Amino acid sequence: MSREVPPPPDDLDAALPSPVPRDEAVAPAVSPPGPQTRTREACLARAAGVVSLATLVSRALGLIREQVFAAFFGAGFAVDAFQVAFRIPNLLRDLFAEGAMSAAFVPTLTRVQEREGPEAAMRLANLVMNFLLVTVSTVCLLGILFADRLVPWMAPGFASVPGKLELTIQLTRIMTPFLLLVALAAAVMGVLNTRRIFFIPAIAPTMLNLALIASGFVLSPLCPRFGLHPIVGMAGGVILGGLGQLLLQVPALYGQGFRWHPIISFRDPGVLRIVTLMAPAAIGLAATQVNIFVNTFLASLLPQGSVSWLNYAYRLMQLPIGLFGVAIATVTLAEVSRHAARREMPELKRTISFSLRFGLFLTLPATAVLVALAHPIVALLYQHGRFTAEDSWQTARGLWGYAVGLSAFSAVRVLVPVYYSLGMTRVPVTISFITIGVNIALNILLMHPLRHGGLALATSIASVLNFTLLFEVLRRKIGPMGGGVLARSAGKIFLGSLLAAGAAYGVATGLEHTVGLAGVGARLIVVLGGLVAAMLVYLAATFTLRIRESAPFFAFLARFLPRKR
Repeated sequence: MSREVPPPPDDLDAALPSPVPRDEAVAPAVSPPGPQTRTREACLARAAGVVSLATLVSRALGLIREQVFAAFFGAGFAVDAFQVAFRIPNLLRDLFAEGAMSAAFVPTLTRVQEREGPEAAMRLANLVMNFLLVTVSTVCLLGILFADRLVPWMAPGFASVPGKLELTIQLTRIMTPFLLLVALAAAVMGVLNTRRIFFIPAIAPTMLNLALIASGFVLSPLCPRFGLHPIVGMAGGVILGGLGQLLLQVPALYGQGFRWHPIISFRDPGVLRIVTLMAPAAIGLAATQVNIFVNTFLASLLPQGSVSWLNYAYRLMQLPIGLFGVAIATVTLAEVSRHAARREMPELKRTISFSLRFGLFLTLPATAVLVALAHPIVALLYQHGRFTAEDSWQTARGLWGYAVGLSAFSAVRVLVPVYYSLGMTRVPVTISFITIGVNIALNILLMHPLRHGGLALATSIASVLNFTLLFEVLRRKIGPMGGGVLARSAGKIFLGSLLAAGAAYGVATGLEHTVGLAGVGARLIVVLGGLVAAMLVYLAATFTLRIRESAPFFAFLARFLPRKR
């Protein structure tokens, strides 16, 4: 008996009741939190904390991975080629395998699980994985066959450097199958998240970092014996990492009752709904990734090393995004999908409001620290081997530009999936096109006076615009979401973050004048001194300004303190 899952509406009006009066709608979002609301906020914060801990391990290994790249390959010929080659499968991964797939799959799977039961949900999961196996394999095959035409379009400046374009094409062909592996891993993650299992999917990306670190020491030194550039060993590590990311989650998936069956249907209502949602979801989530893609294209026209400097800076900025933004977005998507399936609009709006405020509480101070300590942090993490002091300064310039938009990057990851949980497909697509256009215009305006730093800054400004438009349109569609509460909290958090940044910069500058930045030990003293100063000042500001969003955070931390018997 076939399941009837209606296609997603193009507009929220088709899926929701008529807008409620303003005075009725505002109450759920801005009223003082009751015991049930505080419990839900604590649960969301606790789940986000679990994801953050797993992501912390992954991002820490990611930094070690980047240090391996910096020490063995520096910033230039080989790393530029690798980053452009990896950008192609990585872009498709972020847009489709992890981004759009999660935004479309989790709400649909949650709806089926809530309305038809676990058995129907597992059947849908089977169909989706087999669908991905067929379609993504085809995409990978096309990517391998046409890499020689795709790469010159992505990095036209590489043709002027002998051998650089050819190496990039070779690396692209090796790494393209990574897309299939992470597409399947993302589907497994979606199934586990709907069952409120967050830690295993969050820790799985560590396999990519571990594989790349090991490849730097094992595979890369072996490559010259076979007439290959050492960076080819890192491309092999990408494939091993993608395989590990998938296999690590399989035991947990089978523990939830999943059993793979060779069944496929391109007409199943659930599969059709996911596919229908994926295309607009990909475009809606595309703004940041396409902007990074455009940055890579334009950076290839700037002096050699610009692509590498931007990538190192972007990876550093991804640390707080992964720790806070992705963690909150992952948990929020599961909760919002559940509320949407049950038509619990007041609870849905409370979840969105708290997620945004809690995200600001964590990402604004991170922004302040990255801006204040950009150069010493880059020097500490990357300035080894072939990575020079000039590379550190140039990477710091990129980090300053990216850090401005950190909070917006994180908030967009929270808001875009909300639209697809509610069946709203047109709005994020339209806003995405607007922000991409603005980013390209800003890139052209800023890339000459600020070079690669201008490209990073343009991406941040476009992301802020993206978040502003997404929030405002969603507010008009579903009613007030506590915008006044959000604005007041943001003001307090911004003030506390500004004070923390001043303290971090002052202490770090003083220490740098005393011990310098010549050695690793001196850099560590400067960075730790600035971080401790920022933490103490922000903690004091949190209590002085009575920032309410701190309560769930400290409640989560209290779980790890020893209890008196």
